[in-house]
Amino acid sequence: MSAQNINIKLKIWRQQSDKDKGNFEHYSLNEVSTASSFLEMLDQLNEQLINEGKEPIAFDHDCREGICGMCSLYINGRPHGPDTGITTCQLHMRSFKDGDTIVIEPWRSTAFPVIKDLIVDRTAFDRIQHAGGFVSVNTSGNTIDANAIPIPKDDADDSFAAAACIGCGACVATCKNGSAMLFVGAKVSQFALLPQGKTEAKRRVLNMVKQMDEEGFGNCTNTGACEVECPKGISLENIARMNREYLCAGASEK
Repeated sequence: MSAQNINIKLKIWRQQSDKDKGNFEHYSLNEVSTASSFLEMLDQLNEQLINEGKEPIAFDHDCREGICGMCSLYINGRPHGPDTGITTCQLHMRSFKDGDTIVIEPWRSTAFPVIKDLIVDRTAFDRIQHAGGFVSVNTSGNTIDANAIPIPKDDADDSFAAAACIGCGACVATCKNGSAMLFVGAKVSQFALLPQGKTEAKRRVLNMVKQMDEEGFGNCTNTGACEVECPKGISLENIARMNREYLCAGASEK
């Protein structure tokens, strides 16, 4: 389908900081190519605002290749927009029609305070990973070939699938409880399935879940919205695996 230009209306959340109340502001943007990405459309809007002497809209981005997850936006009531299995930077304007009104918001979560406009502070995820999302193996001078450790293919596949999580926070944004259990479950599963991760498995899951709770994320009630909206298709099975790991680790501590 050939590209065409459309005119759209935008309803965008503006907020100076986490201390500011914030509000929606309305904009009109004309001659938007349907071949452009969603972030390119925001670039076009910011150029228009700058030319009008107005403050541009702050939004986060980096790779623009669906790898880093920094571009996370809530678009028309869905994390990353109307398409499935993609991040915001992979969303294109061909998903919208001429005359559409597009509502754009930041992630809504107590644990993700707004920095400015559409940018939120997701360092809560970093602190959870620091609490145990790593393998403490001394490989200095002792590095061995990965194939030297036999790992069942199903376990390897499941570990790689869990490791595909990019930590964008869509699971938190779409969950009615603001739960981060899909993210934490993926990070726990990534190592729990491999022999290299067994050494500190009990300490890992206890520390990560403890940190998750301290950050203020809600609990999981298995509605499955997180899996549906995850751009990398992380499975709910990872939450079940994390729960098993947590129960086993807790039992051994008694």
